[in-house]
Amino acid sequence: MLIDCWAIPCVILLTWVFLKTKYGLRKFIGVAICVGGIILVVFSDVHASDRAKGPNPLKGDLFVIAGSMLYAVSNVTEEYFVKKSSRIEVMAMLGVFGAVISGIQISILERQELRSTEWNAGAILPFIGFAVAMFLFYSTVPIILKICGATMLNLSLLTSDMWAVLIRIFAYHEKVDWMYFVAFAATAGGLIIYSYKSSKEAAEETAQVAGATDEEAVTEHRAAAAAALVPGARDDGPASNKVSPLAATTSR
Repeated sequence: MLIDCWAIPCVILLTWVFLKTKYGLRKFIGVAICVGGIILVVFSDVHASDRAKGPNPLKGDLFVIAGSMLYAVSNVTEEYFVKKSSRIEVMAMLGVFGAVISGIQISILERQELRSTEWNAGAILPFIGFAVAMFLFYSTVPIILKICGATMLNLSLLTSDMWAVLIRIFAYHEKVDWMYFVAFAATAGGLIIYSYKSSKEAAEETAQVAGATDEEAVTEHRAAAAAALVPGARDDGPASNKVSPLAATTSR
């Protein structure tokens, strides 16, 4: 929960400084309501009698804050590349480098766990399900970033805690505090307020997205045209070096 809350102001600051995103009063009100909903969830957990305490809460909180800042940097950087280049290229590079880095981390940090794991259906199927979920998530993120931006993405991720509560209720039949439902309503209301646009704002954003799409299409068309012209130039050669048969006969 802390990582969700702290990532939002980091994303707002980074998009405002580097991407020149403009935020009005209504958007700040929506963000405040969303964060307020998560704070209600935190208070509910604090007052829970079965809450487990870690050995070093301060150290854990510092790691969470550092991780949320890096996650904000990652989302804002991805938004920049999605809006300035091709989404397919961004997804391809994300998958390639993500696979390489994850493989290195697993081989260094979790090689003992890999050796001791019994690879049966019960162990493999959860990995497959997680991989499919991550594929769908990261295939959708570039579209959300291009249309709505990194701030809206992080605000939407706040609802993940609420879905976890629903799983606790219906799958594990656990009782939850009433504040969870108030928090869910507050987060949903904040998202609606943040994403609401007047007719003028909607027209401007539609024109901006259409312009970015047209620019990407023009760039790809120019690249294809340049690639098609190169073989012709090599085969035929410059027009000035060609001599027609009639001219050669006349000169003789």
